[in-house]
Amino acid sequence: MTPERQAKIEAVLSKRQGNITVVLENVFDPHNISAVMRSCDAVGIQEIYVLNTKIPRHKKWGDRSSSSANKWLTVHQFTDLEACYAELRRRFDRILTTHLSSDAVSLYETDLTLSTALVFGNEHAGVSEEFLALADGNIIIPQMGMIQSLNISVACAVTLYEAFRQKQGAGHYRQPGLLPDQHAALAQQWGLFEQNEAHDA
Repeated sequence: MTPERQAKIEAVLSKRQGNITVVLENVFDPHNISAVMRSCDAVGIQEIYVLNTKIPRHKKWGDRSSSSANKWLTVHQFTDLEACYAELRRRFDRILTTHLSSDAVSLYETDLTLSTALVFGNEHAGVSEEFLALADGNIIIPQMGMIQSLNISVACAVTLYEAFRQKQGAGHYRQPGLLPDQHAALAQQWGLFEQNEAHDA
């Protein structure tokens, strides 16, 4: 691996954020998942959670949409909501769902610099009632159109870039966001990806 590529890996890892994650609950289309992965990578989110309780476990993602972003992320797959919830509760201080309800708070009035898991639901039904009951609150993206909904990958991108704006303003990208052991493990893993790609070429 070239020194330039090693420097790129270190630069990206130095911006990774360990206190924010995305949860995708029963998202059917793997291309939507892949698009979300690409947005996560772009704003420095390292870990995402894919929960499938009503649809089969995904075997692969839509690599055309993600440009292989999944290779650079840590993806946790669950088929049990309670197990997924327990892990999120252990890792993050707050769980927020994206759900249109009377108690929902605007995305732009939500402090996304705090340790947060953001839950996005199924393309048709949204976040399940079970997950809504466990969450700490709901957020919505303000809209002015007749159709009060966005494609999940678009909604996720809008939300993540608001988190990016807030976290950048708070200086989160100027300090390490990953634990040293996690940083070192990812640097080694990504380096192996580079070596394998160079060997295959």
